[in-house]
Amino acid sequence: MIWRRRHIATLAAVLLGTCSARAQPVLTEVTVVAQPPLGVSGFGEMSAQDLPMSVSNFSQTDLQDIGAQRISDVLLLDASVSESYNLPAYWDQLSVRGFTLDNRYNFRRDGLPISAQTIIGLENKERIELLKGTSGIQAGTSAPGGLVNYVVKRPPTRPTHSVRDVTASYGPGDNRSVAVDLGDRFGEASEFGYRLNVAHTDLNPYIRQTQGHRDLVALAMDWRINANNRLEWEFEQSHVEQIGVNFYSLLDNGAHATPTLPAPVDGTRNITRQPGSRPGVFDGLTGSVRFKHQLENNWLWTTQYAVQRLRADDRLVYASGCSATVTDRFCANGDFQIYDYSSENERRNNEVAHTALSGQTSLSGLTHEFTFSLMRQRLVDHMPWMSTSPLLGTTNSITGGLTPPSQPADRTGLMSNTQDSTTEWAAKDRIQLTPQTSAWLGLRYTQLNRQSAMTNGSSPTQDQRNFATPWLAMSHQLDAGPMVFASTGQGIESELAPHRNSYSNAGQALPTLRSHQYEVGMKHFAYQTHWQATWFDITRPMSGDATGCSNGGICVRQMDGQAHHQGLELNGRTVQGKWTWAGSATWLHARRENATSDPSLNGQRPINVPNYLMRGLAEYRFTGIAGLRTGLRVSREGERPVMEHGEIMLPAWTTLDLTAHYDARSDRQATTWTWTVQNVLNKHYWRESPKQYGQYFLNPGAPRTLRLTVVFHL
Repeated sequence: MIWRRRHIATLAAVLLGTCSARAQPVLTEVTVVAQPPLGVSGFGEMSAQDLPMSVSNFSQTDLQDIGAQRISDVLLLDASVSESYNLPAYWDQLSVRGFTLDNRYNFRRDGLPISAQTIIGLENKERIELLKGTSGIQAGTSAPGGLVNYVVKRPPTRPTHSVRDVTASYGPGDNRSVAVDLGDRFGEASEFGYRLNVAHTDLNPYIRQTQGHRDLVALAMDWRINANNRLEWEFEQSHVEQIGVNFYSLLDNGAHATPTLPAPVDGTRNITRQPGSRPGVFDGLTGSVRFKHQLENNWLWTTQYAVQRLRADDRLVYASGCSATVTDRFCANGDFQIYDYSSENERRNNEVAHTALSGQTSLSGLTHEFTFSLMRQRLVDHMPWMSTSPLLGTTNSITGGLTPPSQPADRTGLMSNTQDSTTEWAAKDRIQLTPQTSAWLGLRYTQLNRQSAMTNGSSPTQDQRNFATPWLAMSHQLDAGPMVFASTGQGIESELAPHRNSYSNAGQALPTLRSHQYEVGMKHFAYQTHWQATWFDITRPMSGDATGCSNGGICVRQMDGQAHHQGLELNGRTVQGKWTWAGSATWLHARRENATSDPSLNGQRPINVPNYLMRGLAEYRFTGIAGLRTGLRVSREGERPVMEHGEIMLPAWTTLDLTAHYDARSDRQATTWTWTVQNVLNKHYWRESPKQYGQYFLNPGAPRTLRLTVVFHL
């Protein structure tokens, strides 16, 4: 509470200072054609249009147009992305190309690795970058779906482009937020710059009884020491408290019978909320410093250091099965057991040091663009001694109420502390074979040292391994404009057998999980139109338990076949007169192959992976009313399995959203208004169907909601 009062006081002071600032002249609206450098690629100042990779870049305009509050709001604009156990009031979990991203290894912040096991605010983010597919050349270890990079807002580049924005927002539900964005340059030669973002949100979303609040303070500064040297530093502190929400589940039909998929429900109910429910708490402090030195012959040396300190009280009143024997679904009448999970004072610390040298030279008559880098990372998860989950009783998803258990039961368990230390060397080279053709080479060598132990010190394990991840691509610029490319790359993951007495190899490291990807694509960027088409083929090794584990025998965790995902991605955007058309589509053929522990899984589509996804936007800009544009967004996801063998399929669903944006301009004041109506038809549907912690879950889609946002450009 002390921190919150200080935060609100800071916000009030900033608001007063902002309102007293001199009004800035209103700039004429222009269309920005140049693409910004893509920090997630690892190829220096290269933009998305020049890279032989499948990437998406979500600009500040994209974030503002949809009123983005979290990363899932943004990435779900892309048809390659779907949800993967994406709980409200918790950190986002997403799937790209059918593979769930790892929140410990698949996220970056200004190009440096971070832990995304927290709720990350977007008020101080300039854009979000998504690299699709394997990322072994960009990251030492990562799941093969893709890599997400948050790009932090930086000070204005010129003193004439100062920022004085105040944003107020209402909805969806009864959410109320206010944010301030200030930026300017100062000093005799404008050598210093700053960007300050402060935000507060009172959370009361459309899901009833899930109140909370969210705060953020962020400051970024730079110092242009001279023409060849620049120092940049920034920090961000966030605090989130909110009551958690649990999913629904399948309905039991007795032993050996296929369960029932219940009819879609009203997504506004929090079915597990109890009078004693406590909010989850997520605190984050992140900061970085970066020094750039321009060398001779246009070579650039960059050194960065970043630190992240996360703290969480993970609390959730959750549903868990029908009874002690039926744990993966609800009872036939909708009853379910309800537990109160608590894991207090979880701490996750991350430190990264990175240095890179990049430049261009000529060898053997060919132009080479080199990047050499060295990175050292230390990621430590320090968990509480034990988590607790007392059984509160049995309740019903329709009528509510709570029946206390006759014999109180408590699920408790020791936690696991982990420490990852990695050293990574990387070399990348773009060779210009002809003015139109380039070869791209990359190699990353990683030394991994991972240690873990239960919180009482038992079952200590150590996983030390070294591995290299090569990457190769070819690109050719056609005379007609499009660029064609082909690439092959790898990704690395490491896994230990579970720390359980039932496993004979408990805590032992499994062989390295090396994913392989082949990608062929074509992309085109022009003044008013850009599009890309990509075909990909990814194989990822899978692990499984040897036959007999389900019968109470001794288990052995082992390598067990692979997941094979093939797909076609299309995306594009064009401006034709007053109309803007944009869309993306992904067709995904995902199958399990060569499984031996359960051969019946072979040929099956993974749970919660749709067979296709589509997103689209049609927007009209009015000429009679300057600054007004309205749009229609459509999102459709194909059917997906709810169970391992496809016994139940989640039906395909489609939602429509309406948007309106109005830029009101005058001599002294400019404002931007945004109205959004999501799920206009108020469709009830099941949004996703993940399986986690041994239970089948069903996530209801959001009902019709309204959001109103106004930005004052002072």
